[in-house]
Amino acid sequence: MFKSLSGRFLILTVIFVMLAEVLIFVPSIARFRLDYLTDRMERAQIASLALLGTGDMIDDDVEAELLDNAGVLNVVLRRDALRQLVLSSDLPGPVVRTVDLRDPSPLALIGDAMRRFAMPAPEVIRVIAEPARGGGVQIEAAIDTGDLHRAMIDYGITILWLSLVISVITSVFLFLAVRRLMVMPVKKLAREMMSFASAPEDARRIIEPSSEVRELREAETALFDLETQLSQSLRQKQRLAQLGSAVAKISHDLRNILTTATLLGDRLEKVEDPTVKRVAPKIVRSLTRAVTLTEGTLAFGKAEESPPALQLIDACPFFEEICEGEQLAVDPGEIRIHHSVPPGFMLRVDPEQMHRVIGNLIRNARQAVQATGQGGEITVAATDAGDSWQIRVSDTGPGLPPKAQENLFQAFQGNVRKGGTGLGLAIASELVRGHGGTLTLEMTGETGTTFLIELPQEMGEV
Repeated sequence: MFKSLSGRFLILTVIFVMLAEVLIFVPSIARFRLDYLTDRMERAQIASLALLGTGDMIDDDVEAELLDNAGVLNVVLRRDALRQLVLSSDLPGPVVRTVDLRDPSPLALIGDAMRRFAMPAPEVIRVIAEPARGGGVQIEAAIDTGDLHRAMIDYGITILWLSLVISVITSVFLFLAVRRLMVMPVKKLAREMMSFASAPEDARRIIEPSSEVRELREAETALFDLETQLSQSLRQKQRLAQLGSAVAKISHDLRNILTTATLLGDRLEKVEDPTVKRVAPKIVRSLTRAVTLTEGTLAFGKAEESPPALQLIDACPFFEEICEGEQLAVDPGEIRIHHSVPPGFMLRVDPEQMHRVIGNLIRNARQAVQATGQGGEITVAATDAGDSWQIRVSDTGPGLPPKAQENLFQAFQGNVRKGGTGLGLAIASELVRGHGGTLTLEMTGETGTTFLIELPQEMGEV
């Protein structure tokens, strides 16, 4: 029952109704005590007036009967300035408290009632009140509190049972109402969500808002919009996935064809015909760009990269190997590729993935420097920033055009050279994010371009 919304509501309703009854019980028990004492004083007044009306002494048995019927032990009546003991009997003990009913405050009545309710031992108290209907100035009576306490207990038990009955009846009605108006619509909404989740591509499972309750209808409308957008997005993603699979297959076959054509183009360059010598290099360059495009498309279309296998490495020989490998692709007199990492500088990276990242950045920088036709240099530097390692790849190229900077790390959009795919920087950025770091363009201009890689030194940040 505690795990269901309606069950919890039922239990909370019982608790709140009982709490309300407790708050009502305190003033009601005080009122009951006041009415009890007032009734005893009215009876005492009637008995005393009946005795005063006879003008004679009465028998002890009659006096005892009058006191018993009035529920008091003695009666003192003050009609003028004189106090007169009208009825009396032997008191079972001393008078321990005086209760004045002439002008009591609510807090005093509640305090006296709670004190009497909590004290089962009988006491003799003196009660003072104003006589009813002008029957004198003041009337006093001694009362044994034993009967008062029992009457208050009986009244409290009656109130308790009435509270239980009222709370149960109220809870049942509220339970049925809440179940009908709230729980059942929420369950229906949950069933609609589960139905859609089982087959989100089926448009027939999209919920149709039908509730007449404003809040529920708003929830149904929001769910309708969400399911509609999600269904459309899933269909679009499925089409894109199918298209991507087809493109990957085409790229794979096309790469093989282009590789063969490139080999044939290399052989054409050896032909002595002047026209062939002039055209063949252009054909080879075009084929090379086409092969690069297909290889990049295939690489980007693969599943996500596996998580990096981080390990501490000595950065100096690591960067030395990368720079030497890239230097082989160009004339050292044209472009100088080097690093400025001190011996013993340690990095925590995946060597294979970081080799791809740095190599990609160096190749982009090399192409930028070659575009100037004046040569230049490319530098790889690493520094310790305290909480992170910073790796910078800088070149002396002409800088990136504004259009290339807009979508620099977006696949097929951030190409920085004519004929490029824009995949290199996108893949590099993804690999760096896998390390928990960032790849950003730190600066670019007429004096060159610098890319910054920041890697966290704390293992928990990866």
